[in-house]
Amino acid sequence: MVRHELSDAEWEFLRPLLPQSLRGRKRLDDRTVLNGIVWKFRTGTAWRDVPERYGSWHTLHTRFRRWALDGTFERMLRAAQARADAAGEIDWVVSVDSTVVRAHQHAVGAPKRGLRIPALGRSRGGLTSKIHLACDALGRPLGFVLTGGNTNDCTQFTAVMEAIRVPRLGPGRPRLRPAHVLGDKGCSSRAIRTWLRRRGIAHTIPERADQKRNRARRGSRGGRPPRFDKQLNVVERCFNRLKQWRGIATRYDKTAESYQAAVTLASLLMWA
Repeated sequence: MVRHELSDAEWEFLRPLLPQSLRGRKRLDDRTVLNGIVWKFRTGTAWRDVPERYGSWHTLHTRFRRWALDGTFERMLRAAQARADAAGEIDWVVSVDSTVVRAHQHAVGAPKRGLRIPALGRSRGGLTSKIHLACDALGRPLGFVLTGGNTNDCTQFTAVMEAIRVPRLGPGRPRLRPAHVLGDKGCSSRAIRTWLRRRGIAHTIPERADQKRNRARRGSRGGRPPRFDKQLNVVERCFNRLKQWRGIATRYDKTAESYQAAVTLASLLMWA
């Protein structure tokens, strides 16, 4: 096995999840294509610089874009989560946080027609993107949202929670609701706590200093302080593993669809 390629165990995990091509001429082997795509994002190189042993870079890019736009990577991730949930391997204590990703100059200039907003924002460090993510207690991604780097965390909390959608292998609706949610002070707001309480979701979110002062100033009208017990937040470990991929730690993709597909692929391999 060449460095940065899929191991045999990872390939056996992914092979049943890939779409089958039953019509048309014979195409380049899926394992070779996936190895090329994974190598590209793990090293952060340009498509044209992917080694020739993976075939034409144009073939790799075309297959990657097709799978990104038709939702193949998303379906593969959901299928992997469903298998883990059916085996009882998901710990539903969910951690929520975000991480900022520096955007390379090559990430700028995507055509606007027919594409999503590029999810780029200008912040103190220049152009950046932000990954808002929820992971299980073992640090494996359950759902994420991609925005510009200048987006406030609390505005995307409900979107991240609604991105959690683990299907059932048999009959039944997908699981949407975690047993417990862990968050940092960026998630501390009355609206978020109310949203969680209405859905019966226990949560551990510390208060910000200004919120404590405002509640104390209002006296008895300020209400009781939210209960907070320190628990391990594993989402930072999840971000650390994702950013081992150089093509994710720095964003080179012009379109939000391509970068989101890369994060989805890295998340999928974490479930492997």
